[in-house]
Amino acid sequence: MNEDGTVTPEVTVIMAAWNAQATVVRAIRSALDQNVPLEIVVVDDCSSDRTLALVEELAMREPRLKVLQQAYNQGPAAARNRALVESRAEWVTVLDSDDWMESGRLAALLAFARHRDADFVADDIWKIDEGAPISERRAMLGDVDDPQILSAGRFISSNLTAEHGGRREMGFLKPLMRRQFLLQNELRYDEAIRLGEDYVLYTKALLDGAVFMLVPPAGYVATVRSTSLSGRHATDVHARLAAADRDMLCRQDLPAATKQALEAHLLEQRQKLAWRRLIDAVRDTDPVGAARCFWAPPRVVADLLSRLTRESITRVRQRVGLG
Repeated sequence: MNEDGTVTPEVTVIMAAWNAQATVVRAIRSALDQNVPLEIVVVDDCSSDRTLALVEELAMREPRLKVLQQAYNQGPAAARNRALVESRAEWVTVLDSDDWMESGRLAALLAFARHRDADFVADDIWKIDEGAPISERRAMLGDVDDPQILSAGRFISSNLTAEHGGRREMGFLKPLMRRQFLLQNELRYDEAIRLGEDYVLYTKALLDGAVFMLVPPAGYVATVRSTSLSGRHATDVHARLAAADRDMLCRQDLPAATKQALEAHLLEQRQKLAWRRLIDAVRDTDPVGAARCFWAPPRVVADLLSRLTRESITRVRQRVGLG
């Protein structure tokens, strides 16, 4: 305990909040109910609803809660970076404003981290559909029975939608992170990326030598909503993730398995980008733009043709009443 009677936090919970008036109080209270000394830094990303007012009202009664406001909407990466600057604890972790944590989660992750001298510790996430009872929750990965150390190659491969999908990629994990490791390696969220920023941060940490543990579910509960931003990808999302992959592939002495995984992830982003650009060109009646989508490596073109074939078959089946 400090001289002023306060307790030094062991964990900083950071939260980017945007138009989350229906869920943000529940999320914050779940963090306040953790049985470890902590602080919470909430950054309101220029909400247009009552999110900021609700958090400020709660902060008036709760000294462990700090509230900041962005001058304009900048996305979750920028909000999290601002919260990281304000953090004081040895460990930091992200809590999304529409999710919540069970009371013993952070204590369990801290115990794992200290026992194994880890830099990152992530638990398999419980997923639950919006409005469903807690009894219907299911594990995101579902096969994490024992604590294990993640390699960079395995982590990157786990984010290949073709092999996992259904929002089961490890980039959705919310690890406890050693703040000193982030500072020493100058790691921040890439603010140019509004979806997939977690994947990039975690991959860079692993390439920098982070000891990254994956453990069974410890109590992070993620709400699955049909209106989630994660389900609506803008075209440039894939361009920015591809750029991040290219940047990481420029690192010297990448292990063969890591390089292969990064190349596979890059290829997948290029395939998704080509498909989205083709959709945009068709919508905009831009035949030149559509043709340019096929000026690409053979595997990207092959994927485009495969997607077009599947789309054509689906539409034909719908027209004849079979789909």
